Order: sequence, then structure tokens, then C-alpha cells
Amino acid sequence: MIAYLTGKLTHKSPAMVYVEVQGVGYEVQISLNTYSRIQGMENCKLLTFLHIKEDAHTLYGFFDDAERSMFLLLLGVSGIGASTARMMLSSLQPEDIQRAIAMENEKMLESIKGIGAKTAKRIILELKDKIKRQKETGPHLSVSTNNTLQEDALNALVTLGIARNVAEQAIQRVLKTEPLLHDLEGLIKKSLKSL
Repeated sequence: MIAYLTGKLTHKSPAMVYVEVQGVGYEVQISLNTYSRIQGMENCKLLTFLHIKEDAHTLYGFFDDAERSMFLLLLGVSGIGASTARMMLSSLQPEDIQRAIAMENEKMLESIKGIGAKTAKRIILELKDKIKRQKETGPHLSVSTNNTLQEDALNALVTLGIARNVAEQAIQRVLKTEPLLHDLEGLIKKSLKSL
């Protein structure tokens, strides 16, 4: 198994990169999320997963472990293949998918191209307990501390009587303008102001 590649990016496109490692070029399939993080880099380290099928060996690359962990979780769902998992990670951040599953937000999953109502239900059904267990045992799915910060802020806003979807949108607006905000009280206050 190839755990990661560190090398020069000799070709970049939103779906695929070539990583040259000591004279050998590896073709690596990536998501749009990974592409947005590496597009300005000449050299980088990509965590990888080698997907082996009868007719192909395909290498998938991820900028961080949260994305790779979510990809592997999604592959475990019946009917979800590698290209669908990559499409999901191109549409949403790993922590957004995790939150959608934990909160049983089918509509959020259905907003992804190729995911219908049945598939969204199946993803939630098959992964909800796994995600809950991972949260209890520790962040194996190494989603940033931002995720618990967002959840705490969301719970606080809902407790204050604000509708969950309105509160989620307010939090997202604040975090888009201030991605480095790690203060719960500040996030709650700024989210309230943005309503």
C-alpha cells in the first residue's frame, strides 16, 4: 500500500495531478477540495489510497487525513464507489459530510451531483453509528477543532430559539469571513449579529 507521496507536481488539473517522486511520475486522482489547497504549490505531500479493481489500479490523493478518512468511510457504503466518494468530497468538506450524516440532513447530501434520496438515506443509515463512535473514541476522522466549535455554537444558537438551518447558515457566513476564528463566544456573538 502506498501511504503518501511527497514530490513535485508536474501536472495539475482539478481532477488529477502528476506527482514526480525521484524520477517516477504518479498519476493521482484528487477532489476539488484537494486541488484548491495545492493549486499554488510546486511540491507537496499527498496522503494516498490505492483502489484496486479487476480492470484498474487507481491512486487517489488527499491533502489531509480528514478527507482520506471520509473517503474510506464512504467507500464502505454499499453502492458508493470511488468516483462517487470523490464527487462528494469535491462538493462538500469532510466535516460538512460528517455533520450532514450526524444530523441526518438528507437534503445536504442530495445537493451533491449523483446522490439521490435513496443513496442519501443509505449513507446516513450505514455511517451514522460509525461517525458517532469515532466522536466518542476521539477524532480518528481528524476533522479540525473547528467542527466541535461549530457544533457547540450551533447548539447554543438553537437553544436560544433560532432555527437550526438559519443558525447553520449564520455560522458558515462568519467562518467564511473569519476562518481562523477559534473563540466560541465570539463565533456565537458574530453569528447572532449576522442574522
